[in-house]
Amino acid sequence: MSAGLHRFTVLQRLLHWVMAVCILAMLFIGVGMVSTVMPKYLTLVSIHKPLGAAILVLALIRLAVRLRYGAPPLPADLPAPMKLAAIGSHYALYALMIAMPLLVVLYAGWHLPAILPQSDSLHTLLWNAHFYLAFAFFALILLHVAAALFHALVRRDGVFQTMASVAIDDQLTPAQRGHQPA
Repeated sequence: MSAGLHRFTVLQRLLHWVMAVCILAMLFIGVGMVSTVMPKYLTLVSIHKPLGAAILVLALIRLAVRLRYGAPPLPADLPAPMKLAAIGSHYALYALMIAMPLLVVLYAGWHLPAILPQSDSLHTLLWNAHFYLAFAFFALILLHVAAALFHALVRRDGVFQTMASVAIDDQLTPAQRGHQPA
């Protein structure tokens, strides 16, 4: 983490919000796919797989940008278990954004590199892993949103503002910004 960074960079915020939209779309498309046997299933699959590949690419870019620029520090008065939860949940989010697309084939003729030999039982195992990891991912996203709202509405400690898409004048004092000092 960068001690001098008060907000995530514009690129980090842009990647975050673009990926948030893509991932939410992906989750709803995935739910639609597994809940139907109608012809629209193939349409949903044809959107789901390339969108997953796009999310993988964006996640790798986002990870590189995060490693390059770091993140604003968490508030000093944030309890240790909450800091651990914040750090752990971000690791889990990155792991899922990268791992889940690697568990599928994109579409006819265009595949991600094989990481394991082809087998029907392995396919079933990977499909099941993708299916159940999607539920874990959804739960983690709900926790992430809940934590963001907790920081914005309850603690008012500036954590939410570090990723907010609207510009915040860094010249304002914490009291003027409406939150406690970090």
